[in-house]
Formats: sequence, structure tokens, C-alpha cells
Amino acid sequence: MEPVRAAGGVLWRDVDGAIELAVVHRPKYDDWTLPKGKLNPGESFQAGALREVEEETGHRGDLGPEVGEVRYRKLGRDKVVRYWAMRVRGGAFVPGTEVDRLEWLTPEQARARLTYDRDREIIDRFSVVIARAEGG
Repeated sequence: MEPVRAAGGVLWRDVDGAIELAVVHRPKYDDWTLPKGKLNPGESFQAGALREVEEETGHRGDLGPEVGEVRYRKLGRDKVVRYWAMRVRGGAFVPGTEVDRLEWLTPEQARARLTYDRDREIIDRFSVVIARAEGG
């Protein structure tokens, strides 16, 4: 059986020279995670990442470098999720049934808040990718 395909993003902004990341709370699972979701039929990973991030956070992002992918089993099925760095370019969060809270946190704060180790690994990869992209 093919794995469930999903995509998401590390949505970030620069506040006075400091990077902040968006983390979301899902009441159904009572967890803190990065915005992501399953692809629609025929949808590319990149298009799905942009759509899911906007649906869950209310913010549009510019698709940056790919950060990485994670694979895990959920409900007896393999799942693959690919993530991109996305610099926020507008929008506003509105709580909903899928995501009821969003917090902007430093990478260190985000690592502490996130529920899953796989999300922390993506934050670590993001920090390396952004440092390279920003010339650091």
C-alpha cells in the first residue's frame, strides 16, 4: 500500500532580526505541531504545502528551500510528510475546529513546545537551511 502523502511548512517571520516560527495546536489530538496535511488527489507536494499552511494558519507564505521529510506510521499506515521553509507574507490566524491556536515562537521555544520529536528534527534542519539561505 502506498504511503499517505502530506506536506507542510516551517512558517517563519523576522521580528527585529530574530526568527519566529509558527506552531499550531490541534484540539482533536491535543498536540502542538507544524502546519501540515494530506495532499489532495493529483496535488504536488509544493502546492499541498502552501495550501495546508494557509488553511491551518491563515497566513500565506513564500515557498523557500525544502527542509526535509519525515516518515512514520499512523493508524496502521505509513505516512510521508515533506516540509518547506516559508517566509510569511501576509494573513491572519482565525481559530477553527482543526487548529484552535497558533503561537509565534523562537526556534528554541518551538522545540520545547512541539509534541513530536520528528517536528523538532524539522526545526533543527530548518535552522541549518535558513542559515545557508541567508548567507550565514
